[in-house]
Amino acid sequence: MVELSTITEVDVREIWNNEAKDFTPWLKENISLLNQVLGLDIEIVEREGEVGSFFVDLVGKELGSGRTVIIENQLEPTDHAHLGQLITYTAGREAEIVIWISPQFREEHRQALDWLNENTGEDQAFFGIEIKLIKIESSKPAPLFEVVSKPNEWQKSIARQKKVISTRGEAYQEFWTALLAKLREKAPNVTNAKKGQPQNWCSIGAGRTGFSHTASFKINNRVGVEVIIDTGDRDNNKLYFDRLYNQKDEIEKELGFLLSWERLDNTQSSRVGVYRDGSIDEDEQKLEEIQDWIVEKLIRFKRVFDKYIKKL
Repeated sequence: MVELSTITEVDVREIWNNEAKDFTPWLKENISLLNQVLGLDIEIVEREGEVGSFFVDLVGKELGSGRTVIIENQLEPTDHAHLGQLITYTAGREAEIVIWISPQFREEHRQALDWLNENTGEDQAFFGIEIKLIKIESSKPAPLFEVVSKPNEWQKSIARQKKVISTRGEAYQEFWTALLAKLREKAPNVTNAKKGQPQNWCSIGAGRTGFSHTASFKINNRVGVEVIIDTGDRDNNKLYFDRLYNQKDEIEKELGFLLSWERLDNTQSSRVGVYRDGSIDEDEQKLEEIQDWIVEKLIRFKRVFDKYIKKL
């Protein structure tokens, strides 16, 4: 007979004694674990973000849609004070994805999130997440996120159907959704995003806040895959671009193709890209070819650029 071990739960305070000093920094560095559970692609852009005289634990954006994300953490059971803070932060930051994390959700607070999901707009989503630490015998504790409240996808999808999306927007959405499926199949750890948006671009993370890998349809029938540098600070953007440009030969050699290096001195952001002909109006066979080209370039960009970006 096979002998099986038992799972034991560890008090979260044994690992993260202080929410602000221990847990929030850990979550910021390990946001990919939460992304896997939610099926989202969240990039953290700010810690202890200001909301009037208060501070929200983490502020991010969902790369696939550009929606603002806020995350409020607790290391004790949920309470009314944090529920009030969550609503305040949601309004103050105009957040569209709202995440509340605690080791124990009281039933009345779970019901409150359910009510918010049922009575807010179709583009807004509230998530209640319980954080646990588990271990098997003498193993190291491992985090476990459990979703206890989330949007009613059927209700939200019905609402989205009522929202008018142009024919062109539908074409973009279909293209990016199919592309993301191909990307996850070929490189499972690159993104958790599953659904494309009705827009001409699609982004994934580049391993550092303020950087992204973005594929887009551009004017003049061009398609591009680019590293976008936009930290919110123009001087830093140009500094980071220059540091990458100084390694231009090494980067292009590893990629296996030449790049267009675009400092864009008259704008806040900078970018580095590769381009080809193409339009969303192409026939199905041509769009498949464009998808394959983008996927191949995104995978190479992730493999090569991310390690350079992390060292900046």
